[in-house]
Amino acid sequence: MSKFRFVFITILLPFLFFAQTDNKKFTVKFIDQPIKIDGVLDESVWQTAESAHDFQQYFPSDSILARQQTDMKFLYSETTLYVGIKLSTEGADYVIPSLERDYRAGGNDNISLMFDTFNDGTNAFLFGSNPYGVRREALISGGGFQIEDFTTSWDVKWRGESKIYDGYYITEWAIPLTSFKFKEGETKWRLNSYRFDTQSNETSTWMKVPQNQIIFNLAFMGDMVFEKPLGKSRTPIAIIPYVNALSLKDYENSESTNDINFGGDAKISIGNGMNLDVTLNPDFSNVEVDNFFTNLTRFEVSLPERRQFFVDNNDLFGTFGSSRDSNPFFSRRIGIAEDLDEETIENGIIGGIRLSGKLNENWRLGLLNIQTEEDLENEIPSNNNTVFALQKKLFSRSNLSFIFVNRETFKDYDFLEETERYNRVVGLDYNLASSDNTWVGKFFYHQSFAHEIGDDNSTGGVDLQYNSRKMNLGLRGNFVGNDYRADLGFVRRKDIVAARPFAEFNFWPAKGKLNFHGFQLYPEVIWMPTMDYKNTDYRFFSSWAAQWKSQERFEIKMFNRYTFLTDSFDPTDTDGALELPADQGYYYTNFEVEFQSDRRKVFSYGFEPGYGDFYNGSRFSFEGDMSLRLQPKVFLSLGLNYDSINLPDPYPSADIWLVSPRINITFNKSIFWSTLVQYSNQRDNLGFNSRLQWRFAPLSDLFIVYNDNYFVNSFMPRSRSINLKFTYWLNI
Repeated sequence: MSKFRFVFITILLPFLFFAQTDNKKFTVKFIDQPIKIDGVLDESVWQTAESAHDFQQYFPSDSILARQQTDMKFLYSETTLYVGIKLSTEGADYVIPSLERDYRAGGNDNISLMFDTFNDGTNAFLFGSNPYGVRREALISGGGFQIEDFTTSWDVKWRGESKIYDGYYITEWAIPLTSFKFKEGETKWRLNSYRFDTQSNETSTWMKVPQNQIIFNLAFMGDMVFEKPLGKSRTPIAIIPYVNALSLKDYENSESTNDINFGGDAKISIGNGMNLDVTLNPDFSNVEVDNFFTNLTRFEVSLPERRQFFVDNNDLFGTFGSSRDSNPFFSRRIGIAEDLDEETIENGIIGGIRLSGKLNENWRLGLLNIQTEEDLENEIPSNNNTVFALQKKLFSRSNLSFIFVNRETFKDYDFLEETERYNRVVGLDYNLASSDNTWVGKFFYHQSFAHEIGDDNSTGGVDLQYNSRKMNLGLRGNFVGNDYRADLGFVRRKDIVAARPFAEFNFWPAKGKLNFHGFQLYPEVIWMPTMDYKNTDYRFFSSWAAQWKSQERFEIKMFNRYTFLTDSFDPTDTDGALELPADQGYYYTNFEVEFQSDRRKVFSYGFEPGYGDFYNGSRFSFEGDMSLRLQPKVFLSLGLNYDSINLPDPYPSADIWLVSPRINITFNKSIFWSTLVQYSNQRDNLGFNSRLQWRFAPLSDLFIVYNDNYFVNSFMPRSRSINLKFTYWLNI
């Protein structure tokens, strides 16, 4: 068969040229005097600033002006962008779950502003605040088309204060221009703002955003025009050293560790559009642990990246290919390895650099190089890891992107096979996004290289989606060759050709309590080429979902599945149990019901029970969560997952539990304490993570972290540790 199984044609279609109408704009006045940031707006210069107002309602309707209006004013100096916002409210009964920075926006009172500084509709800087002056910042990439395009892991220094008045509150900000990246001499940025108002049960935006689009989608933005061109700003070099003192007791291996590590990062601006990040002996230990999960599949599950070094411009490196099946670069691969027992362990990093950002209006560049340590005891070699990415803007919001990934061992090791000495991936992606986001999609083809790799060493796919208010359609498909290798990527499974079209039909009642309801149809079919294109997997997902104007959500789901096991498999993961045999197919159907209450309430909850067939047996599942808000300082939550799997003899049955209570206490805007308990009998682990954080200076922290892990059945200790970690952000 042909090496290219997908022929990508008709990419440049007329739907690229949809245009947004009724664009708003205002002028930002230049000033040469500082402004006191206190949430008062009593300086006379604020009276001269133009106003950006007439917010549109996004929820519960998207066709009228907001009932509670917002008035934004902007000024700027040579060094600083000043923002003053007045937000009208019904009263002062605000929902503020926490005083900790980088809060979640939904379900509480706050406002966020998005700045598209390169006017490309693809990337934006977000800043936000609530009535108590708690701030957050985030990066938006990929046009803001999906939830994964939003990350709050990015940090930058800026000031903001809020003050509550009778019938409104004011938030006032001073954002250094060095916090942004922009072209020297620029006279215009694109802007939008979105606001959550819990008292009037209203969400609003400055530029109108249709409800069928994500609220932070960058297709819908107005213009802020600067009174005089922006100059070349010198971003200070940020030096971020750390000291980490660790005391660890490993009860499984009867080992103890007492150690002090030193290292740090540096952030260096190159021009107005590029960042150079340097790390030396980085401490990538998690002061915030990953959430446990229950995995009943045969495949690995990817987890989000939390490490600051990899976050800025992450879309340049991490969004190639298919996030589900074949992503050529998955940054969490760096810093971990497998020991001789094939257990995942930490693999130390010597250091690395990361250059990323805008070369000019149409080109973006990314280059990453990291060297990992050798671990001879576990037969882990030292690896050099390199990623190079280049992106060319096309039309209004589309781009063509190239990636090269190289993992290579330069030193000779007796334990290393020749086939494992290097792995390379070269790929090309075309990312489509029309001006109004009606059409979005991706077309990609990648090829991998290694010593004695086979000929079936490529992957490719197409994902074309049409979005409208009442109907969403998708044509999706991809393949992963049996010899394809991406050592630094995420490859869920190989040797597949998959088709995943979908259709959604939504209805928006003009009257009544329902805000919207709709039907979803998602068929998925997978064939295996090495088995003469045998159909090994089939899933047909159908559902009906509804959201009320009071913000409750309800959904009924049905899954029809077929699975052909190419290898024996035990879905309960019971030690020593008899596995379901290979070379056998299973048809099974199950149903689920999901409900989510109004998150604005002091007590909120959600649950999702399910029941039906499971391979040759049955499965009852229950997933739920609840939270109690004792605002603004205490937030309590509980997550629960339960799966009861019953398979006929002689195959195993099991009751699988995952229980995760969490306590968050914010004593003030600088001192936070959180404790997470995670019980998982599938992992045979009961874990405690308790973290005290003192933010003694902007983006500078002292952490005390206590971790304790136990075996579930015997309740014997597995490991116990305490960390004292100090980080300081120094601008020079």
